Amino acid sequence: MYRQRELTRMVQRAMESLPVVVVTGMRQTGKTTMLLNDHAFAERTYRCLEEYAYLEAAKNAPEDFLGNEESHTIDEVQLVPELLSAIKVKVDRSRRPGRFVLSGSSNLLLQSKVTESLAGRALFMELMPMTRRELRQETTRTPFVVSWMESPPRSVHEEAMLLTPEECLLGGMPPVAVDGADKGIWFQGFEQTYLERDVRQLAQVADLAVFRTFFRSAALRPGGILNLTELARDVGITQDTARRYIGVLETSYSLVRLPAWRRGATARLVKSPKMYLADSGLAAWLNGFGDLPDPLQHRSWGAILETYVLQNLRAILGAWVPDAHLYYWREQGRHEVDFIVEHHNSLLAVELKWTSRWTPADLAGLRRFRELYPSCRTGLLVCRVDRITPLGDGLFAIPIGTFLS
Repeated sequence: MYRQRELTRMVQRAMESLPVVVVTGMRQTGKTTMLLNDHAFAERTYRCLEEYAYLEAAKNAPEDFLGNEESHTIDEVQLVPELLSAIKVKVDRSRRPGRFVLSGSSNLLLQSKVTESLAGRALFMELMPMTRRELRQETTRTPFVVSWMESPPRSVHEEAMLLTPEECLLGGMPPVAVDGADKGIWFQGFEQTYLERDVRQLAQVADLAVFRTFFRSAALRPGGILNLTELARDVGITQDTARRYIGVLETSYSLVRLPAWRRGATARLVKSPKMYLADSGLAAWLNGFGDLPDPLQHRSWGAILETYVLQNLRAILGAWVPDAHLYYWREQGRHEVDFIVEHHNSLLAVELKWTSRWTPADLAGLRRFRELYPSCRTGLLVCRVDRITPLGDGLFAIPIGTFLS
């Protein structure tokens, strides 16, 4: 049964205003399923360029391939970049909203031909791994974090929506989280397919074995500060090669950089980004969680929890508050806050803990950030409490499941 995606609402809005909408994202996040099954894309001409006949027609005669249909949905468009010039010609003749919905599995924004052809004509959106809300089929409700940003609720007695470790270890890739595929076998196949297919398409990687080592080395640092020198040394490559490999991971949406909050930067603020894999299930598999009897004892459990919350936050904000920005904040050797959400002139600070009891130390980063930045209206300790609890001074304890609802 098809599960409604968060992003559909934004795609519909964009289709009402712009002639081209581009949906990108990591392979296997459900782009094709959404385009084929969501009512928003009904009655459109759908073609996937992975089909040989369409691929050859788009390459050899792009104008004829587009024909005279008014509403096109073209999947895997990155396979025929030259098709974008023909789309540009069509759009320049008629800028009717919703003419083209394009989809692809690599970051089209980083390809110069796309930037030139679609500048001012298109909106780009990323379909991410499925959120908890999507898996529970709750996407018609306004997300908790969006409601809180607009106006913190007066009532603080909402029942908890418990999050289990198994949800974090499964992640949000539809074949695993929805269809029940064996996660060990599926993620192994995903890694092989990614290396053998996507990497060869995206970049000139001379040695796939070295790239695999680099990929796994990066995966073993979920939530860690991006340090190219350290990564290059561990894999035995140059910093320039490490930088290029990071670009490949980002271009394929496999890796996410979380920038540091640097407003009013001082010498004590950490300025380098953190890096996460795009899906907590993939990160857990690469970090060797497997079928551990107690995943909470694994050294990377906290980072996997962070990855899961981050992928949910990115998807929710991207669909509901696309002009919001996500950061982390750290004072070197002092305080840290896991996530900072900036929307217009308002800030929300979020600290994540897998605990039902907190200490003053757990709140120290939130208090320090609110002290330095008065535009931070509230600070949230997202943890395993059973209900929303005010902690004083604009701080609240929020159940993890509720925060992601």
